[in-house]
Amino acid sequence: MIEVLLQLLKSVVFGIVEGITEWLPISSTGHLILLNAIMPLTSNQAFWDMYKYMIQLGAILAVMVLFFKRLWPWDKGSTKAEQREKFRLWAKIIIASVPTGVIGILLNDYADEHLSSPFVVAIALIVYGIFFILIELKSRHGLVKTLDQITPSTALYIGFFQSLAVIPGTSRSGSTILGALLLGLSRPVAAEFSFFLAIPVMFGISLLELIKHAAAVSLVEILALLVGMFVSFIVSVVVIRSLMAYVRRHDFKIFGFYRIALGILIIYLTFAHALTGGLS
Repeated sequence: MIEVLLQLLKSVVFGIVEGITEWLPISSTGHLILLNAIMPLTSNQAFWDMYKYMIQLGAILAVMVLFFKRLWPWDKGSTKAEQREKFRLWAKIIIASVPTGVIGILLNDYADEHLSSPFVVAIALIVYGIFFILIELKSRHGLVKTLDQITPSTALYIGFFQSLAVIPGTSRSGSTILGALLLGLSRPVAAEFSFFLAIPVMFGISLLELIKHAAAVSLVEILALLVGMFVSFIVSVVVIRSLMAYVRRHDFKIFGFYRIALGILIIYLTFAHALTGGLS
């Protein structure tokens, strides 16, 4: 019983970390891998492989609740013109999801097996942190100020950037926002489009992980997953609202500096053998 309660409490912590890091461009999966290296959630590798992706469904649900009127074409208050615009938005979301879906199916297992280590996460954090700082200093973002100005081709290019997140530590939202800024989107539009792109991508990945690992997971582990998803949903609601308010007045450089500092700390801890993930 004590072990069950401990796992549930750990899942609460994982849910908090997921809810914070899913939407900030600092890599939620990378942070979960690092947290698991410090405070292992489970000894069941199949459950962990499923958990680190499916916990994100709680965060995705927060987007669907907060932006329901923006995303649901059949909302009672929508005019015909608004319905058409919502369908066009979903078309762009689907277009952007294609590269991620294809690359994810091809490389997700390889990434789980060979790249899910603290050292890889650290390098990805540092490299993308540098990119964020450079792009904020030199990019031409701000030309696209509304979602309806995003063209299908721009959505596709953003999708290719999003697919880079197959490498742990890069960050799905980080890759998407970086690409969007490079392609001329304003910060609020880049962040919002990144939120929406998470919906089909994370549902697809979660479904694949569920199919692969569900048979090897116990009822207690399912309960732990549900707890983590619920906590990530609650935290995500707060974080999404806060991030949208932040990016209307500030840039993303602070996240770049955070990524670099965290990456350096992880490398130090790894060489000091303070992380169980080692240097693999």
